[in-house]
Amino acid sequence: MELWYTEKQTPTYGITMKVKETYVSEQTEFQQLDMIETEEFGTMLVLDGMVMTTDKDEWVYHEMVAHPVLYTHPNPRKVLVVGGGDGGVIREILKHPNVEKAVLVDIDGKVIEYSKKYLPQIACGLEDPRVEVIVNDGFMHIHDHKNEYDVVMVDSTEPVGPAVNLFTRGFYQGIYDALKEDGIFVAQTDNPWFTPELISNVNRDVKEVFPIVRVFWANVPTYPSGLWTFTMGSKKYDPLEVDESSIPEIDTKYYSPRLHKAAFVLPKFVEDLVK
Repeated sequence: MELWYTEKQTPTYGITMKVKETYVSEQTEFQQLDMIETEEFGTMLVLDGMVMTTDKDEWVYHEMVAHPVLYTHPNPRKVLVVGGGDGGVIREILKHPNVEKAVLVDIDGKVIEYSKKYLPQIACGLEDPRVEVIVNDGFMHIHDHKNEYDVVMVDSTEPVGPAVNLFTRGFYQGIYDALKEDGIFVAQTDNPWFTPELISNVNRDVKEVFPIVRVFWANVPTYPSGLWTFTMGSKKYDPLEVDESSIPEIDTKYYSPRLHKAAFVLPKFVEDLVK
């Protein structure tokens, strides 16, 4: 008998893949957590029925959360990641020698625990001496740390369950207050095919808080539609003014100096969402 996993990405559309083995299926304090081994994408972390990361394509998302913003800020020394308990964004942050400390705050310690066990190539940076891992509510952490971070990265699930508060204007204002005077933040902002209103609403809310707001995108095969957006809010630095020749070639598979500005060129229908 064959076992297949299906994520219903809308009530009428989904993706499906053949499963080799189930490692974990557990209702944590906050969400349903599943760790499965698939034929096509390798080990896969699933939260509340939604694919979070996989062996095969994780590097696209993690590189694009981390590198565009870290190469926009001229000297990012202290960085906060809200969510991201799998450790992939932390791994990419550690490729930047200017970063002196990276703080990871995830509300669900089980995500961290099982990622270390079943996704070691993603979670490999969580034990680094530059990293502090905190199991707590990222919303509250932001509220309690004013004027502290150079860069804040929001690596959240879609706006359901414990992540709902991470898509509100109040949260973006909290991030603004937690950033230093020239700080920048970035957040994943879902896809324009199935959640166009989310992208428009986030863009509007962030523009009410930050003077510089840019949207960029990447192709993540296991995420709904494959076309995934990110929104950057900056107090001072514009990612479109970065000198690409100053960006070093680092160990990446998706992001590159040539891609830095290209990622901000939006398809027309996405451009219309953020006017």
